[in-house]
Amino acid sequence: MNNGKENKMMRVTSHPVLGEMKEIEWVNITVNGKPMKAKKGEMILAALLAEGIIVNRYTTKKQEPRGLFCGIGQCTDCMMVVNGIPNVRTCITPVEEGMTVEVQDGLGKWRGDK
Repeated sequence: MNNGKENKMMRVTSHPVLGEMKEIEWVNITVNGKPMKAKKGEMILAALLAEGIIVNRYTTKKQEPRGLFCGIGQCTDCMMVVNGIPNVRTCITPVEEGMTVEVQDGLGKWRGDK
């Protein structure tokens, strides 16, 4: 659920091994300056994909978009700026209430860098 609207992409609500999803607790995050709801404890990347956001960063040299690749924290394609900290692997970082997430340009910049 996103601000009372259905997600653009599907979320797993029933799993053959894990069973039915229990009641979901939502948190508020900000992605690229826009408010968004996410399931508490889910990985940032999962929350973004559920909202149809597939670009996490742009490469340094050619400014090519990158997004989900390995999904287990081994590559760097899902890195974003999270709470002002660049190079956060969003596939292994859980969302938290009030978190800010931004698309990363190149190597990223720390808050306050010019």
